Amino acid sequence: MKEHDDGRSFSGRRKNPERKMPVVGHLVELRNRSFIAAIAIILGAVGGWFLYDPVLDILQEPIRNIRASGDRTAEINFAGVASPFDLKIKLAFFIGIFISCPIWLYELWAFIVPGLTKKEKLYSVGFLGAAIPLFLAGSTMAFFALPNAVKALTSFTPQGGTNIIPAQDYLSFVMVIIVVFGLAFVLPVLMVGLNMLGILSAVRIQKSWRVIVMIVFLFAAIATPTPDALSMFFLVIPMMTLFCVAWVICALNDGRRKKRLIAQGLWVDPDDPID
Repeated sequence: MKEHDDGRSFSGRRKNPERKMPVVGHLVELRNRSFIAAIAIILGAVGGWFLYDPVLDILQEPIRNIRASGDRTAEINFAGVASPFDLKIKLAFFIGIFISCPIWLYELWAFIVPGLTKKEKLYSVGFLGAAIPLFLAGSTMAFFALPNAVKALTSFTPQGGTNIIPAQDYLSFVMVIIVVFGLAFVLPVLMVGLNMLGILSAVRIQKSWRVIVMIVFLFAAIATPTPDALSMFFLVIPMMTLFCVAWVICALNDGRRKKRLIAQGLWVDPDDPID
């Protein structure tokens, strides 16, 4: 029976040397990995439930600063009977997504890259190793921009007016700011990943630097909807720094790839006007 199984396995490898997975197999794998990611988020949300009070206290700091300035009244308002409970559930899951991000990011990436070579899989590990701390760093940076954003937006309140802000609206605003900052910090890592896969060259990035700068400023302006430039530059400066570092890494990688292909007599670079 064992010999029969070995023969069947060998025959299967001969029929499918690239070990391609059928569509049903991909769907099963997607279901399994989605289940693991969902369980990780739920467990993280359980931890977020117990972290609710200190986290909400930190998020309310910009509102307290406005009230302490004495210019106007600013309060977080719970309009409905169930609003405090709804807010706690939402914030707990939001915290859970952050706590469990190493797990669900890995499951997502592991589903995408099973067909890559061994070397490319090492690149994927490097991608995760850089993307996770950068996402967390960007999210942390959002806390520095948040007080300015809240202060600037509430400054439009007419004289004598008060800011009674619905708790759900305030949480949604904070969540958007934090997630956008986190994703913005991951974009340069994606650029390096595309370069490692041979899709995006450093020369092409260099040619498009004006477009990149314009997109970064436009992205920052949309992500920080405040009239003051300080909040926007909280996002622009680190993003531009990361893009410059990413371009240097891409250029170094292109140089190594060029030397290797020249030695093999296979060098072709339509993006490089010098060669």
